[in-house]
Amino acid sequence: MQNFDELVTEPEVKQEELRRFDEEPASKSEKYLGRYHIIHSSGSTGIPRYFVYDDKAWGQMLLGIIRGALWGMGMIDILKLLAGRPRILYIAATDGRYAGAMAVGDGITGLHARQEYLDINEPIEKGNQKVIKFDPNIVIGYPSAIKLMAEQVRLGRVPNHIERVISCGEPLSAGLRSFLEDTFQCPVINFYGSSESLALGLEEKAGDGMILFDDLNVIEVEDGEMYLTCLYNFTQPLIRYHLTDTLRPKRRLSNDLYGFSRAEVLLCRNEDEMWFQKTDGTEEFIHPLSVEGICVDGLRDYQFVQTSKKSFQIRAEISEDASKEVIVHGIESIVEPLLSDKALENIHYEICFVDMIEVNPDTGKKPLIIKKDDLQ
Repeated sequence: MQNFDELVTEPEVKQEELRRFDEEPASKSEKYLGRYHIIHSSGSTGIPRYFVYDDKAWGQMLLGIIRGALWGMGMIDILKLLAGRPRILYIAATDGRYAGAMAVGDGITGLHARQEYLDINEPIEKGNQKVIKFDPNIVIGYPSAIKLMAEQVRLGRVPNHIERVISCGEPLSAGLRSFLEDTFQCPVINFYGSSESLALGLEEKAGDGMILFDDLNVIEVEDGEMYLTCLYNFTQPLIRYHLTDTLRPKRRLSNDLYGFSRAEVLLCRNEDEMWFQKTDGTEEFIHPLSVEGICVDGLRDYQFVQTSKKSFQIRAEISEDASKEVIVHGIESIVEPLLSDKALENIHYEICFVDMIEVNPDTGKKPLIIKKDDLQ
């Protein structure tokens, strides 16, 4: 981003001009100069970062997203779905040039589908009324947001005619995936994309790994670091661009029907690492990858909160019929060996049961790890 103006191949596209354009309220639904699609990151670094797609690149990306949305469906099923004009509900942060909201909107238009947006920060009753009135059969959005709708379905407050769930934008834990599948009784597609390239891949089934769209991107792993080369965006070409998501290559399944690579992907950032102080005064970290896959029967969702350099908290959201004792035992059986392997037995932690894992109000996403300011 420091070299944005030199990197972009169109001389008329300048970063400061984009920033001024983005600050105009009336511009949110417009293309820059009438031909460039502008999206920005969710601002987790504090400053929005801009990514530019021309019409051709945007169209190519939308094809990748539509392919992901219909993944695993036979042609007859696809034709039946499209013939009925799908009713697609998008639940996430919708108040800015976020990649998901803009891509989903254009993709839905391409499918000639009906659409409704539900902002994650809307009051639950207002959201329920939208769901009841619209009666969607496809839902797309952050898994933490879709979870809220699923809970309302279980309470009988909104109807369930959902035929397909597409999760995107944040990690989908095994427990939450199971909860969504059990609630909606339909396939759950875990879509993987980023502002740098919105169509990176998807996870069709838990445990099978992420299918990477090798025809749209080249993704390399070197010394544990992930590098992206986008093959379709020539306005803002990214070549071996460092992404701080964590990726581990995975062998293709023996009965794999697809010619794509597979990998284990964790949507995290380097700053998500939790650093703790050992008894000898040195520091050791716990990587998000180590705590991302906690799967305990009845554990619907969870979040780590680092409260100091010698303590952390695990917030646990559980199903109504779950046993707290079983949940505690299951979490401890994973966390205790992890702390022991890291020589962090001196670290204190507690498991707190909460009614709901809160999302970040600025981004609408649920971070896996939260760290308190000014750690002592």
